[in-house]
Amino acid sequence: MRRIVLIAVTCFCFLQLTAQKTNTAANTVQRPKLVVGIVVDQMRWDYLYRFYDLYKANGGFKKLLGEGFSCDNTFVPYLPTVTACGHTCVYTGSVPAIHGITGNNWFDNNLQRPVYCVEDKSVQTVGSSSVAEGQMSPNNVFVTTITDELRLATNFRSKVIGISMKDRGAIIPAGHSANAAYWYDGKSGNFITSTYYTKDLPDWMKAFNNKKLVDSFYAKDWNTVLPKEVYEKYCDTDDNAYEAKPFGRNALTMPYDLKQFQGKDYSKITVTPYANDLLLELAKANISSEHLGKNDVTDFLAVSFSSPDYVGHSFGPNSWELLDTYVRLDETLGQLFDYLDKTIGKDQYTVFLTADHSGAHIPEFLAKHNIPGGRWDDGEITKDLNDYLKKQFGQSNLINAVMEHDVYINHPIIDSLKLDEKNIQQSIVQYLLKKDIVLNVVDKHHAAEATIPAKIREMVVNGYNPQRSGDLQIIMKTGVMDAGKVGMSHGVWNPYDSHIPLVFYGWGIKHGSLNRETYMTDISATIASLLHIQMPSGCIGKTITEVMK
Repeated sequence: MRRIVLIAVTCFCFLQLTAQKTNTAANTVQRPKLVVGIVVDQMRWDYLYRFYDLYKANGGFKKLLGEGFSCDNTFVPYLPTVTACGHTCVYTGSVPAIHGITGNNWFDNNLQRPVYCVEDKSVQTVGSSSVAEGQMSPNNVFVTTITDELRLATNFRSKVIGISMKDRGAIIPAGHSANAAYWYDGKSGNFITSTYYTKDLPDWMKAFNNKKLVDSFYAKDWNTVLPKEVYEKYCDTDDNAYEAKPFGRNALTMPYDLKQFQGKDYSKITVTPYANDLLLELAKANISSEHLGKNDVTDFLAVSFSSPDYVGHSFGPNSWELLDTYVRLDETLGQLFDYLDKTIGKDQYTVFLTADHSGAHIPEFLAKHNIPGGRWDDGEITKDLNDYLKKQFGQSNLINAVMEHDVYINHPIIDSLKLDEKNIQQSIVQYLLKKDIVLNVVDKHHAAEATIPAKIREMVVNGYNPQRSGDLQIIMKTGVMDAGKVGMSHGVWNPYDSHIPLVFYGWGIKHGSLNRETYMTDISATIASLLHIQMPSGCIGKTITEVMK
């Protein structure tokens, strides 16, 4: 009898314990230990598949596509398609009309001067003697980011850190309430921050900078990582007058001698794939030193790989250098995921990879193949417009600036002289439409009524902010870019600039792909749903429900 009672009591206790565990699990919201947001600066969507056969089985891209979820028709829904706007949209789920970042630079209509997207003269550099490089903060962003919302949701117990070679690539994703943001200073070769975040770098960061890893990467030079025949199969010729020469006017083709820059010029690293490896080492140092993913709440590391943008601008999408950069980036991403598996745990972290914008082919490359294209220079157009308007209205400087294809009219001068603004604006439009490279000109104040295709009209409306946008939006003909005399650029509505990759991977993510149209604004909404937290305050995106388990 005693044995029966003992067995019964034991079974009852076991069932109670099991029930308690079940209830505890049911009453706890499940979340990943760490979210890693990856932005590859200037990555075209087609690079996922154009170079697919060259990516390694254990590399990052095949892991993302083979085990994650790819949204293959993701687009930027605003103008201009540039770095600052892209990073802001990814992390706010919003557009320039709401979040306020209308370009990398803009002419502020209230301040009546040009403004850089993350400039902040009230803060100081931390980590080097460079002055201007560290006077940066997220204060120009009007809304919260998904990283801010994570901090709010956990009573600021979640750690959030942003890292990039570019200041704007680190600062904006990290948000207003970040624990830290670090960006690269090409003058000192250090990663720096500002007094917005801290008065002094942590000791581990000082030790990281003291290693001067840049010099060790320079020592390797930049050689081709694949056989010559592969580049000849996938790329344009290696020696082209229309490519930039960032390593010296006589450095025409690969391989490049980088040893010459050791201890002298720390900025050249940004135009090489080694900048991605440098950022990988910084990511690992942050994860280890700040114990990311070891908290009882979700942490967030925002990583922006800037090197592909620098390489793309200099050499273009069909260059040997660009191909080499992506093959190496694939390996770098594979190493990052292996590190996360070992330190955080496989299936314990969530990753998304996207781009801030894509990029066009170099116009002269297109011309070789009878494809339309052309060049445009904001500075030259500004001068030409002012010269033309002076002849028409007898007054100089009626145009403040032409930036990001926006024309900023000088309203204070027009008002003070009581000139006819409507006539001036009509003259500008007539002048611009006579240029072969211009497709249309839109009055941004009345863009919603413009007689242009709905897609372009919506992108203009989404990009318009009265305080920071111009009066007129210039719509260029296909292939035309503001890129100086060599290299390439981006910023327009066309798919080659607005079609971006978007892949989710890891905790809570299904395997699969999606062909319906999705948008950059949907990224933070999806992460918010995954984490069961509020979406950012200006978010207009929708959750991509198909990606989640």
